[in-house]
Amino acid sequence: MPVCATRDGVEIFYKDWGRGRPVVFIHGWPLNGDAWQDQLKAVADAGYRGIAHDRRGHGRSTPVYDGYDFDTFADDLDDLLTRLDLRDVTLVAHSMGGGELARYIGRHGTGRVRSAVLLSAITPLMLQGPDNPEGVPRSVFDDIKAGILKERSQFWKDTAESFFSADRPGSKVTQGNKDAFWHMGMAQTIEGAVACVDAFGTTPFHEDLKKFDIPTLVVHGDDDRIVPIDATGRKAARIVSGAELKVYEGGSHGLAMVDGDKQRFHQDLLDFLSR
Repeated sequence: MPVCATRDGVEIFYKDWGRGRPVVFIHGWPLNGDAWQDQLKAVADAGYRGIAHDRRGHGRSTPVYDGYDFDTFADDLDDLLTRLDLRDVTLVAHSMGGGELARYIGRHGTGRVRSAVLLSAITPLMLQGPDNPEGVPRSVFDDIKAGILKERSQFWKDTAESFFSADRPGSKVTQGNKDAFWHMGMAQTIEGAVACVDAFGTTPFHEDLKKFDIPTLVVHGDDDRIVPIDATGRKAARIVSGAELKVYEGGSHGLAMVDGDKQRFHQDLLDFLSR
């Protein structure tokens, strides 16, 4: 298996498809690099090199008990980019991965980075508060952790419904989409599942976003029931200088996995890469 050893000995699994300018995909919670297979093929077919890794404690990477914070995730990403000597990189991040991307730039700068895509990302802050009334109440994160600890297999099945806005009229989500979500969720460590809720729920990324000095595309569905667009995507696009915001009408949190929105995202991504 292709793996990258981090500075603390964790093995990070990754896929590496195609040749050309690198595009590195950073997955969300509770997924792994398999969530990006359609996008990996799309960019590889278009003449780029697509790379997607499994975050520590997710998928095929080392199932560690600790290190589930964004400084560590960002340093893991830096280890991967350095180990593969990737330059002129476009970073594409979904959901929690958007925090990893933002913190990477906050800690390591943009010396290796050409551009960035934030897809349904948690940036700049998920937690509701006086300065973020559009955010998610802390009680929701507490309920998520309780659900995982009570019976995580059923929890992932239930969560798939809101992840894909499955009850929306005209939704094209399939049972296969929901099964894939469950499978990836079950491949995450239970400690990672719970610890990541605290990480993505409460970590602010405002200062990280202010350090973006590269072309940035923000894509978000306006029916995202996991990461509300008004607390995240719209605000991130205002913070990042020159960022472009694309709103997918009726788009769910998992829009890049669902027929219709998936193809639209591929075209928007390839158009952005060609600039």
